[in-house]
Amino acid sequence: MKSSLRAKRMARNHRRMQQNSKLNLVSLMDIFTILVFFLMVNSGDVEVLQSDKNIKLPDSVAEQKPDLSLLIKISETDVIVQGRSVASVADILNSDQDAIAGLTKELEYLAERKPLLTDQEKQQGRSVTIMGDQNIPYTLLKRVMSTCAQADYRDISLAVNALPKMDEQAFIEANSSTTVEEG
Repeated sequence: MKSSLRAKRMARNHRRMQQNSKLNLVSLMDIFTILVFFLMVNSGDVEVLQSDKNIKLPDSVAEQKPDLSLLIKISETDVIVQGRSVASVADILNSDQDAIAGLTKELEYLAERKPLLTDQEKQQGRSVTIMGDQNIPYTLLKRVMSTCAQADYRDISLAVNALPKMDEQAFIEANSSTTVEEG
């Protein structure tokens, strides 16, 4: 029996629909390969310090990126070195000493764990980044910095929130207008 053209076409379509579909992975692999290289190239440009919800950093127009160094966090209640609380802010402010005993002990311990110094560290001292809340008293920050310097951590950086690029005069005017409105 002779089939019509329509019947042949329908039979051909039914056979084709019965086959398992094939997924073309070549294009998908190409896209992921390009994406991996793109992310590898662009991931090294961003350096962000771990933020702490208890610490609100001051704003600044600083353009220098933070170095990966020892991190000291100063919250409203504690001084924390590498995630470990070493002193209470209340005890530090009530003390008459410039050096903070718990911080000195921790810095000396960390210095012993890495005894070899690079030439830059011999000249400038070990590097440390201080991440302090914007509302901490200056005397507390001064004591922390003094303690770091006494323990040979003289290359001190302060962590800040980087604002979009603006000139210094605009930054000063913006901050002076907010302080006048608050007072």
